[in-house]
Amino acid sequence: MLSEEELLSSSGLDAVVFMRIVTFSLKVLLFAGVIGIFVLLPVNCSGDQLADVDIANISNNSLDVFTISNVKDGSHWLWIHFSAVYLITAYICCLLYYEYDYISSKRIEYFCSSKPLFHQFTILVRGIPASPGRNISDTVENFFTEYHPSTYLSHTVVRRTSKLRGLIHDAKTYYRKLVRLQSNPAQVNSNRGSCFGLFRRKADLVDRYGKRLGDIEQHLRLEQSEVSSAGKEVPAAFVSFKSRYGAAISMHMQQSNNPIQWVTEQAPEPHDVYWPFFSSTFMQRWLSKLGVAVACFLLIVLFFIPVVLVQGLTNLNQLQIWFPFLKSILTITFISQVITGYLPSLILQMFMKMVPPIMECLSSIQGYISLSDIKKSACFKVLWFTIWNVFFATVFSGTALSQLSLVFEPKNIPTKLAVAVPGQASFFIAYVVTSGWTSSLSELINLFPLITSLVTRPFSGNSDDELEVPSIPYHKDIPNILFFVLLGITYFFLAPLILPFLFVYFSLEYIVYRNQFLNVYAPKYETAGKFWPIAHSCMIFSLLLMHAIAVGIFTLKGLPLASTLVVPLPILTLLFNEYCRKRFLPNFSAYSAEALITKDREDQNDPAMAEFFDKLVTAYGDPALMPVSFTTNADSLNRPLMSED
Repeated sequence: MLSEEELLSSSGLDAVVFMRIVTFSLKVLLFAGVIGIFVLLPVNCSGDQLADVDIANISNNSLDVFTISNVKDGSHWLWIHFSAVYLITAYICCLLYYEYDYISSKRIEYFCSSKPLFHQFTILVRGIPASPGRNISDTVENFFTEYHPSTYLSHTVVRRTSKLRGLIHDAKTYYRKLVRLQSNPAQVNSNRGSCFGLFRRKADLVDRYGKRLGDIEQHLRLEQSEVSSAGKEVPAAFVSFKSRYGAAISMHMQQSNNPIQWVTEQAPEPHDVYWPFFSSTFMQRWLSKLGVAVACFLLIVLFFIPVVLVQGLTNLNQLQIWFPFLKSILTITFISQVITGYLPSLILQMFMKMVPPIMECLSSIQGYISLSDIKKSACFKVLWFTIWNVFFATVFSGTALSQLSLVFEPKNIPTKLAVAVPGQASFFIAYVVTSGWTSSLSELINLFPLITSLVTRPFSGNSDDELEVPSIPYHKDIPNILFFVLLGITYFFLAPLILPFLFVYFSLEYIVYRNQFLNVYAPKYETAGKFWPIAHSCMIFSLLLMHAIAVGIFTLKGLPLASTLVVPLPILTLLFNEYCRKRFLPNFSAYSAEALITKDREDQNDPAMAEFFDKLVTAYGDPALMPVSFTTNADSLNRPLMSED
């Protein structure tokens, strides 16, 4: 069994937080499952509100007999559901407090035990004002030597290198083609006497690619020399300091009387920097964020169309209206059960596969300068996109036009939710099976990446030694997990039959990802646990959603006193969330002076720090400006192929 300390040392704190989210979900669902299956489910089944339901044909009745809908209106048994709502809220809040406290402490401990890292001593400065007669580099040096003379170490100005990256990409493409042409020289030499001239054509290709590679490399060197000049500078720079505390002081203090000049933020690790996109001005960054927000809104609106179509498949009467020629086929029991039971959730899952890459792309043009920030932003976008388009759009899509009144009458939201949510229990159970279970099993064998590799690799030109160890797609997997927890919390007292299916899903997740972290994935970046605040916020939202539905359901069920007594729950939950934000969240945005100064004092007697600072001076150089030599490697590959021996 892989211990948490082993997981921390091999995969980083993000992997530990990921597994803590999974185990947190298991604890919630185990507690909810015991109450839901052994207490609430018997109460629901013993009700007679749906006396006309045919138990022998339960698959066609949306499992309503197992939901709170089957409890008679005004029944005193509903107080059991009321008590369950209070109980699960208290339990989840206690767990959330413990996890937030634990992960916050773990984050500080992780920092204190870490070796010196470049990003701990470095900040990114943007909005550098132009100075007459000075380039950006001189302006940065003069500013920090004047205002931070005792702590300033060095700086690296960011340059426009988009054209360079394009040339490097072209050079790598031709180099790979050369490698592929010479991957089997013995076979090539055996064709030398062939009347078809196979060897001659291959040799011509080698010469052509080699010449093209040489031209690109020469152009690349000229472009690198031009970019290194002052004219290609961007008003942004990585500024390094002699201590962590000095870097933190510079980052958190406003550097100029003009708040949009000399804007500072924490620098990522050099390998985590996202070089293709550096917004040069405050206005450009603001416009990019606005554009991404508009794009996300349009994507949500467009995605509503397939959701409505998918929900139409769950209603046989609606299907017969849309496609009257299928009426005879839909009368076949097996076909109707497949179409209404599993096909909708399967189609929805296929559409959802497109969302994480799109959100990652949108986040990459939003102005973030690190891969980890892009993934974290994409994780947030995918999560709320999933909640809106899979949960709310699915629940309300059956009467989409009538639900527009919710925008103008928000007081009706609890009642509308209480009416719509229980009726989708059967759909979400099928969604857990088709999306949750299958995704866990496919993750174990990496089926989708395997198929993608087999299809694309013959055309990509990648050789065997270029294959990289994958990293876990947190922006895709964390939203899935949190969405299923939301389903469990929401349906806990409405339709507890979903809980065993969710518990199986999280058990699979726990087993599968312990193996994946140990044997498959390797970390490419580290946020030091910054995904947890996203998970915490989602849990709070899930509780508030459950409370809103509870108010509506008890009102509909003729129990107004219970509805009134539920109202304090969301208020207390929001107060609890605000306390957690004040108590723990600051530890996820910055480290304390206590921790920083302690680490700096520990390093004062470390003889390796001199070498570390020497490396820090050049650590943030753009990889596109580094010397490259593809033709030398290509020539070494050409000689065995062209040899006469």
